[in-house]
Amino acid sequence: MTLEIVSSNKSFGGWHKRYKHRSSSLNCDMVFAVYLPPQAEKGAKLPVLYWLSGLTCTDENFMQKAGAQRIAAELGLIIVAPDTSPRGEDVPDDANGAYDFGLGAGFYVNATQEPWARHYRMYDYAVQELPALIEANFPVSEKRGIAGHSMGGHGALICALKNPGRYQSVSAFSPIANPVNCPWGEKAFSNYLGEDRSRWREWDASLLIAEAGEKLPILVDQGDRDDLLDGQLKPQALEAAAKAAGHPLTLRMQPGYDHSYYFIASFIEDHLRHHAEALAG
Repeated sequence: MTLEIVSSNKSFGGWHKRYKHRSSSLNCDMVFAVYLPPQAEKGAKLPVLYWLSGLTCTDENFMQKAGAQRIAAELGLIIVAPDTSPRGEDVPDDANGAYDFGLGAGFYVNATQEPWARHYRMYDYAVQELPALIEANFPVSEKRGIAGHSMGGHGALICALKNPGRYQSVSAFSPIANPVNCPWGEKAFSNYLGEDRSRWREWDASLLIAEAGEKLPILVDQGDRDDLLDGQLKPQALEAAAKAAGHPLTLRMQPGYDHSYYFIASFIEDHLRHHAEALAG
């Protein structure tokens, strides 16, 4: 598959690059970002961390705002950040241009309802297509981690929980932890998946954790001044489900922090070291 370079910037001795390609699972052109630490130029195969971003984001937000490159360069960790939804003139969007559905809001599910099903298959893209592309074109090892923020935190958790053995590490910032019971999730799932709520269960981390085929330790950071905490994110549901299932979860409520990238930047080093330790094991 052909990769078209979009941009390239040196960062902490490595390179931040953006690439465009045609996605078969999403039926559109997609752009993703990759940070290649200095060790990538020395022939070593390095572990890779997939970062899934939140509502309204693209591949650019995390790479520009989180400050992850310095630690990734130290740890020899490749970071890959896809877009958050399919893009293009033929890709349907919310009729009213809402920020929480359609473009920029793929929710990392495989849509089954029209007109969304042809393009909105972000789960397949994040779990299968993009990693295959990365592994064919970059010096990555078989070690994979996955992380994300908000909608992307939801994505990271479900990708890990639904695919035992595929990832060696998982973490999330402010994840939408119980989407079947929050307005964002209800809106997205009813449109992408239909009104049958039983079909929503396979895309909810707080429900999946009870039947997870692997007890991969989960790290979650959540700000206690997050305006979305009780209405949309519901970390207490994930915490209760993990406790009931005996699933290792470290949920850190961080006093004074909100939902922004200032919060992510404050704790991204902890998450990168969490992943690097597991990926080196």
